[in-house]
Amino acid sequence: MSTRREFFQDVAGAMAGIVFVGCGLMDVAEAQPQSGSAVPRRQVVVGGRRVKTVDVHAHCAVPEAMALMGRNVSPQALLMVQEPRQERLRQMDAQGIDVEALSINPYWYGAERDLASQIIQIQNEKLAEVCAVQPDRFVAFATVALQYPDLAAQQLEEGVKKLGLRGASIGGSVNGEELSNPKFHPFWAKAEELGALIFLHPQGMPDLEKRLQGNGLLTNVIGNPLETTIALSHLLFEGTLDRFPSLKLCAAHGGGYLPSYSARSDHGCLTFPDRCSKTPLKKRPTEYLRQLYFDSLVFTPEALRHLVAESGASQIVMGTDYPYPWTSTAVDHILETPSLSDVERAAMLGDTACMLLGIVKA
Repeated sequence: MSTRREFFQDVAGAMAGIVFVGCGLMDVAEAQPQSGSAVPRRQVVVGGRRVKTVDVHAHCAVPEAMALMGRNVSPQALLMVQEPRQERLRQMDAQGIDVEALSINPYWYGAERDLASQIIQIQNEKLAEVCAVQPDRFVAFATVALQYPDLAAQQLEEGVKKLGLRGASIGGSVNGEELSNPKFHPFWAKAEELGALIFLHPQGMPDLEKRLQGNGLLTNVIGNPLETTIALSHLLFEGTLDRFPSLKLCAAHGGGYLPSYSARSDHGCLTFPDRCSKTPLKKRPTEYLRQLYFDSLVFTPEALRHLVAESGASQIVMGTDYPYPWTSTAVDHILETPSLSDVERAAMLGDTACMLLGIVKA
């Protein structure tokens, strides 16, 4: 049996090629949690049962892969310089998070095929290596070159079957093309075939960048959820969700604005039926919310209650957006939302994510 020192030496070796960064792979020095001494691991209990909690929304980056496109992560963006995994685990233990699903936001959609293949191979192998060091605490989503859908399908299959990754993370669009474009059908078909969870994270709205300038970080606080809303709406209205009804798709940030105002989608087709006749849907638009998954990053108990009302508690999984400090209380956000049953709380905290990601429950 290895000693604790040998364990952390193994950890340091695995972590040498990976860093934990925010959504934009940028300098997050001002946003990072502060290092500190070890803390007791918080045990989350619901209705007398120990629940394995899972965070599906946690970012990282592989500088070696980024360098192939001339991109760099600032040294100040490193959250934990000397003992990266140990500090990550300290934060998870303090918050009551048992497992994190790591993802990398796409920056490679503009790369040509050979370069994209090289980037994806480096990233996926590094993600698999990191997770292998401590599989009880980390799983990961594969990265894929979605600009080449056939290649992305191959990368997803290899990531899941060969490397043990649990699905794939993708952006909200690909070089200005909607995810509902038929060219992406091979990727969706492979994801459905594998039963792999696809985590959709926005990349912002460059078309609206001028209007989103100014105070308030509107490119993020408005632009990111807006892109998710548009992406999901196209997948719904263009028939992608009908074509792949068993697809497991999880949208970050509570699905953007779609669940908050989804009834307008129903009434739009009733009021203007000619605008919904190109691709007849099998269900009302609001019904598709119950075949999608959403993370819980909606900030208030009322927002979470409403998301539950629109999609069902079975469709919500916990997300923190770590290491950005949007929240350090994701567990309590779910535990303290009124009107939820113990079964619903346990589902959102980890039971559903364990099922989707192939994690053995506590």
